[in-house]
Amino acid sequence: MSDRKIQHNVYFEGNVQSLGLDTERGKATVGVMKPGSYIFSASVPETMLVIAGTLSVKNGDTFTSYGPQEQFEVSAGASFEVVCESDAAYICYYG
Repeated sequence: MSDRKIQHNVYFEGNVQSLGLDTERGKATVGVMKPGSYIFSASVPETMLVIAGTLSVKNGDTFTSYGPQEQFEVSAGASFEVVCESDAAYICYYG
């Protein structure tokens, strides 16, 4: 059992929140988003898996939508824009 406490992260005035945890794949966060447009920065490679709702992610000049059980990759050092039309949930794996 880990001695590490659950980390609560709050972004964009509370519209995006996540809880940090250790998984069999390594460090991860499970989060929720309220409707809005958000720009995130990735310091390490990330894999975002949508659990509920739809997230539209900007790739170059176009947006690609990801629904439940779909995932997308983010490179280390990259910034990415996410548009959320309705409440959504996700898990993000780091590394």
